[in-house]
Amino acid sequence: MRVLVVGGAGYIGSHTVYELIRDGHEVVVMDNLSTGSKDMIHEQATLFEGDVTVPTDVNQVFEEGPFDVVMHFAAKIVVPESVQDPLLYYHNNVEGVRVLLDAMRHHHTKRIVFSSTAAVYGEANGVCDESSPTVPINPYGETKLACEKMIRWVSKAEGFTYVIFRYFNVAGADASGKIGLLHDRITHLIPVTIQAALGMRKHLSVYGNDYPTEDGTCIRDYIHVTDLALAHVLGAKHLLDGGASSVMNLGSNKGFSVLDVANEVNNVMPLQVVMTERRPGDPAVLVASNEKAQKILGWTPTRTLSDMITSDLAFRKAHMTSS
Repeated sequence: MRVLVVGGAGYIGSHTVYELIRDGHEVVVMDNLSTGSKDMIHEQATLFEGDVTVPTDVNQVFEEGPFDVVMHFAAKIVVPESVQDPLLYYHNNVEGVRVLLDAMRHHHTKRIVFSSTAAVYGEANGVCDESSPTVPINPYGETKLACEKMIRWVSKAEGFTYVIFRYFNVAGADASGKIGLLHDRITHLIPVTIQAALGMRKHLSVYGNDYPTEDGTCIRDYIHVTDLALAHVLGAKHLLDGGASSVMNLGSNKGFSVLDVANEVNNVMPLQVVMTERRPGDPAVLVASNEKAQKILGWTPTRTLSDMITSDLAFRKAHMTSS
């Protein structure tokens, strides 16, 4: 299949491009390189530099078509930034999807795989499935939910089919060591913990150890970026095979505690941990069910917490050495 990957120079997009090419597919990447990097793009992919919010850019890349499937990863995702500048997030995330869907309509491209987020569930507690209430608590989650709704309505009107994936924390790096997470503003626990072990942070702060969990720390869902990328490839194949539109969680079904992550990193290299007070609004357990994805796509994550940590660490060390 021929796939247009919008945002294919970013963290998750670049890993998906790698898996698409490994599976024998042709890939065109569209990216404005504002947060992505040319170095993360597979050498066999074609890069088109353009902005998904600019209709002339998007229509120009569609002239390179036809495309069997479009994948969208071109969202801004930093929650605090979304609170500080919600208009930026609505413009990039929502307007970008509107422009993309309009171009798809004009160029008769009718399949889209959309990278959403479990942040649409807001302050849920426990295991979320796709029927859980969608009540986002920040502009980032709101913009992703708005995109989901827009995709559904446009699909009804235009006969599109879609797969929308919702997931929490993504970690790890490709087994080749060539690509991984390089952002300056890293907020997810696994890379933050690794940075602390490498001396890039003073220590790891653990916010609360008196939650009703086995070790007293919060449990969250983590998924290896390669498992996530492979799910997107399966989602595209599902649509190409005539599969019905669907919204699916991608998760572990169980999650890991903060101390699980800290201890796993400490097994590899020494880590200083500092216990501090709870943060307001942190639920004890927040995990995404993956039963629907297992049933429809036959997908299940196979990479472990150790795999996430060791692959991220190897990539981060290599980047520190080369930079």
